[in-house]
Parts: sequence; C-alpha cells; structure tokens
Amino acid sequence: MSAIIITKNTELMQRVIDEIKTCFDPEIPVDVWELGLIYELNLNDDSDLQVVMTLTSPNCPAAESLPAEIEGKLKLLPGIKSVELKLTFEPSWTKEMMSEVAQLELGFM
Repeated sequence: MSAIIITKNTELMQRVIDEIKTCFDPEIPVDVWELGLIYELNLNDDSDLQVVMTLTSPNCPAAESLPAEIEGKLKLLPGIKSVELKLTFEPSWTKEMMSEVAQLELGFM
C-alpha cells in the first residue's frame, strides 16, 4: 500500500516526503515512509498539510514520540503553513504495507 497524496505542488510535497523519510520507528531500522505508516498526505492551496498515519501497533512504545517528531519536523519545513497530524489504526498496519525497499532491508524478500 502506498500513501494517498493530494496536492498540486509536487515540489513542496517531495520535500515533505523527504522530511518524513528522516523519521524512524525506534524499534525498526527503516523510515516511517518505507514502513508504510503514512496513509495520506493532503497539501491544500494554502500550504496547510494534513497527514494521516498509523503505527505498527496500537501499543507501540513510540505512540507519543513518533507522531510528535513527524509533526514537529514538518512544521519547520519552509513553505508549509500548518500541519495537522491524524493518527489512525484503520486499516491496521501489516508488513505487506512496507515498500520493497523496507522488505529487503528487513529480510522479508
């Protein structure tokens, strides 16, 4: 599964994705983008960014720190006016949501 990306500004959205790729689940040595934890990115014409994401499990030890880290980094990104991060567990994350890069890195392929 790959994230749903809604925007007209592809250059700014690529910078958003690049910034997200600097965030790692502390228990898994792969960034949250490649893990498939980002479900949706929506950047409107006013540069307000909405992020819908999940965690590997509802009991994830990084449940408070990881979303806050992502939101904080994105708020500092030049060109972004505001960031709203929504945490969801529907659908539940599965290892099939990982990119091929992540699956190779973790030895699933």
